[in-house]
Amino acid sequence: MNKQTIFSEATLFRGLDESVIKNGMIWVEGDRVKYAGEAIDLETIDPSIERVDLGGKFVMPGMTECHAHLSFTDANPFQLGAQTPEEATLTGIRNARVMLGSGFTSALSFGSIHRVDITLRSAINDRKIPGPRLAAAGKDLGVSGSTVDSGVFDGLEQIADGPWELRKAVRQQRRDGVDIVKIFIDGEGVCEHCTQHELSFHDDEVSAIVDEAHRHGLRVACHSRSAAGVKQAVRYGVDYIAHANFLDEEAADMLYEARDRVFVGPGIIWELGLIEHCESLGLTSEWVRERGYEEEVEASIKSVQMMLDRDIRMMVGGDYGISVAPHGTYAKDLEIFVDMFGMSPGKALLCATRDGGAAVDPDGSLGTLEAGKYADILIVDGNPLDDIKIMQDHSRFSAIIKGGIIYRDLVDDFDFTIRASDIAAKNFS
Repeated sequence: MNKQTIFSEATLFRGLDESVIKNGMIWVEGDRVKYAGEAIDLETIDPSIERVDLGGKFVMPGMTECHAHLSFTDANPFQLGAQTPEEATLTGIRNARVMLGSGFTSALSFGSIHRVDITLRSAINDRKIPGPRLAAAGKDLGVSGSTVDSGVFDGLEQIADGPWELRKAVRQQRRDGVDIVKIFIDGEGVCEHCTQHELSFHDDEVSAIVDEAHRHGLRVACHSRSAAGVKQAVRYGVDYIAHANFLDEEAADMLYEARDRVFVGPGIIWELGLIEHCESLGLTSEWVRERGYEEEVEASIKSVQMMLDRDIRMMVGGDYGISVAPHGTYAKDLEIFVDMFGMSPGKALLCATRDGGAAVDPDGSLGTLEAGKYADILIVDGNPLDDIKIMQDHSRFSAIIKGGIIYRDLVDDFDFTIRASDIAAKNFS
């Protein structure tokens, strides 16, 4: 028989819209939500069911990190891929725990060093390690001369050219067990041989990748900063578009026409981190400006407004796991969405919950608190609708519930040591 728990006296944000139920209640049975809504008379309910009075605490769906790099080690971004498989795996185990402890109960991988995310996904699903529900990607897939082919991403890159070689690469990734195929449709400002406005693939190459992936039930995620890159992604059926910094009206209209099947992640933490901390990477602010990153931030703000005007589904997440944007700071995106993109706090939370959940699970089991959906729940001390920044304070999470299992204190690294004076007080029998 599944364990049941009733949480009452909740300020309940179900993630259906921006509204809140002041005297809310959520009933969990096993790994699913049995009821979420206005409080009902508890006297009519079996008294043996555990009941928890939350005293007005804020209850919301677990969030989804939709640009996850669990195998990244918070290192210099120009040294990504330098880790051995063993180092990347150990790092990934820690980062999965930290991501769950940061309130993100689901994640969409956007590339993995040495295919580590595939192993992490299986370990999480088997409850060998704590972590978010993970749609796993393998290595970044690119063509010769693309940003992927930079010579510094050895553990992160897979290079293939032409439609049939790219189909072969997709088949190899399927064999390895990916859920997501990640591609670089255009370049990056720091990459002199393939900038953010230069397309990497021919049309028939993108078409081949998407067709082969979809034939096998896989989804395709892309790095795409330029308007031309977004158009190519939409035209050939890419499922997830990261960045979309430089939209024009045509690209925005194409996203609108595809709004029921495509998700966009406009996160700019990489740009902001690079601008603010460039000297720590051995770069000058002048070099960063010349590479177009300040312009990219300004263009992103305009692009997000175009997407808001068209009600295009947007996801939170973007390249956390590097020195200028370390693991555990993922909820910074919510602050950016509110303070820079002009969203209401409620809208930002919907991007992190309802829309992110739909991105990871198209079947509809994630992202909102409704009967029959997974019991992925955050209990927060404070109201993020009043101050979105509290979502960055891990101590505010009274509990993180994933599939009905209650977690807390996952972010701090464990200390297994004790003082010598404590030994006598311990019962080791």
